[in-house]
Amino acid sequence: MDRGDFLVSLVAGGLAGVCVDLTLFPLDTVKTRLQSPQGFKKAGGFRGIYAGVPSAAIGSFPNAAAFFVTYEYTKAVLHTDASPYFTPVIHMMAASFGEVVACLIRVPAEVVKQRAQVSPSSSTLRILSQTVYEEGIPGLYRGYKSTVLREIPFSLVQFPVWESLKELWSWKQGHVVDSWQSAVCGAFAGGFAAAVTTPLDVAKTRIMLAKTGSRTASGNVLSALQGVWRTQGISGLFAGVVPRISSISLGGFIFLGMYDKIRSSLL
Repeated sequence: MDRGDFLVSLVAGGLAGVCVDLTLFPLDTVKTRLQSPQGFKKAGGFRGIYAGVPSAAIGSFPNAAAFFVTYEYTKAVLHTDASPYFTPVIHMMAASFGEVVACLIRVPAEVVKQRAQVSPSSSTLRILSQTVYEEGIPGLYRGYKSTVLREIPFSLVQFPVWESLKELWSWKQGHVVDSWQSAVCGAFAGGFAAAVTTPLDVAKTRIMLAKTGSRTASGNVLSALQGVWRTQGISGLFAGVVPRISSISLGGFIFLGMYDKIRSSLL
C-alpha cells in the first residue's frame, strides 16, 4: 500500500465511521439499555436517547480509520501471488487484524458511551473522569477482550460475505458494483453477522456495565454468558437482537457504501 492508498483508506474509513455512528446512535442506545443488567426502563428507557454521543463522536473517526487502514494494508500484503481460492481467508485475516487495532481506540470510547447511555443524567465528561478516578486507565479498557472476541467473529462473517456478494453482483452484471450496490451488500452482510454474534455483544455490554470488583467486571466472557443464561435463558443471550440487526444492517448500508463511494471518488 503506497502513501496515497493509505491516506484514502484513512479518510474514507474515518468519514464513513463518523456518519454511521452519529446517524444510528439512538438505536445503539436502545440496544444497550435492553442488554443492561438493571433492565430497559431503569436504564433510561427512551429518555436521553443521545446520552453518550460526545464519546461516540470523538472516537468514530480514528476507530474506523484505524480499521480500514489495517484492513486494506493486510489485504495488499496477503494478496501478493495468492490463489483466488484463498481470497475469503485473506479477507477474514485482514478484518481480524483490523478489529484488533481498531479496538484499541474503540473500547475506551465504548466504555464511556455505554455508561452514559444507561445513566442519562450524568455527563460524558463526568463518567470519563469518574472511571479514570475509580479504575485508572485499565478501567477504560474493561471489556477489551470481550469486544475483540465479539468483533473478530463478526468481521469473519461480515467482510467475506460483503466482498463475495460484491464479486457475485459484479460478475452477474458484467462490471464493478456501484456504491449503492456495495451498500446493499453491506446491509445483508452486516445484518447476518449481527444476528449470529448477539450473545457476544450481550456479554461485552454486561462486562462494561458491571460494578467495579464484581465477578462479571473481571472480563471473563464465558462467565458473563453463563450468568445471563442462568438468569434469563436464551432470550437474555439475544436481548436487543432486533435493534442490533436493524442498526447494523443500516450501518452496513451506510458505512460500507459510503466507504466505497468516498474511496472511489478519492482514487
